[in-house]
Amino acid sequence: MKKNRKLINALISLVVFAAVVAGGWFFGGTLHGEYADVNANLQTDGTVVVNFLDVGQGDSEFIQLPDGKCMLIDAGISESADVVSERISSLGYEKIDYLVATHPHADHIGGMREIVEGFDIGEIFMPKASTDTKTFENLLQAISDKGLGITTAKAGKVIVNEDDLKIEFLAPVGGGYGNLNNYSAVVKLSYGDNVFLFMGDAEKEAEQEILEKYPYYLDADVLKVGHHGSDTASGKKFINAVSPKLAVIEVGVGNSYGHPHSETLKTLSTVGAQVLRTDINGNISVVSDKTQLTLYCEKE
Repeated sequence: MKKNRKLINALISLVVFAAVVAGGWFFGGTLHGEYADVNANLQTDGTVVVNFLDVGQGDSEFIQLPDGKCMLIDAGISESADVVSERISSLGYEKIDYLVATHPHADHIGGMREIVEGFDIGEIFMPKASTDTKTFENLLQAISDKGLGITTAKAGKVIVNEDDLKIEFLAPVGGGYGNLNNYSAVVKLSYGDNVFLFMGDAEKEAEQEILEKYPYYLDADVLKVGHHGSDTASGKKFINAVSPKLAVIEVGVGNSYGHPHSETLKTLSTVGAQVLRTDINGNISVVSDKTQLTLYCEKE
């Protein structure tokens, strides 16, 4: 498997320039796409579509599942609520079956109150982490007002396991962290031969715990890079274990944090990962048909 991944990564490096010149990206053996296609519904029968939404300096991923259900992981800052809700509605969804708040920082849950208020919600997953911010309190109040419950997100909890689709949490593994980022609910989605890993803001302390608990279970095709590409995450051992073909960094244009960090970009480069960023590429969508991954970007 690892040898095959290295071969694929080498092929990607050889052809990516020609593919961009041709107007699309080469990925997983498929040549495609017009960049504007990410604003349309890319889902067809038997596919999973992962939409990495451009919400500025924040995170939000909307996932279309093959059974007609969907999942939302985070919702950016409060000003992003309209962006997220309009995208979900434009794709024809009135219900979010699985809602994940990775951790209680405003750039991940800021827009989630409006999502809870505006959509029919199935299950809500959050780690056992709290803060006294108004943003977090408003989200909890919105959940309470709709009579909804919260399921604890923690390592080993399975959300979906049917046919060729499995969605589960790999973290948080423990507790008592001094940094809320390390409480991040880390989601692994497997569909046939394709694997996606969503890291929230998990930093190196959490990565080490994940490595120890799942030493042979981290290999993934697509990685949502932890903590917006900060050098506090994406340790070399962890990235080597994941060995992604595609790494997506959700980050704001000209952000004051200096994200993504050059060290993180270097680490991703060493494993041959193709890096895409919402500050450069805008909205990004990846379509899986269980074997092939097809990539669409809003911008070159």
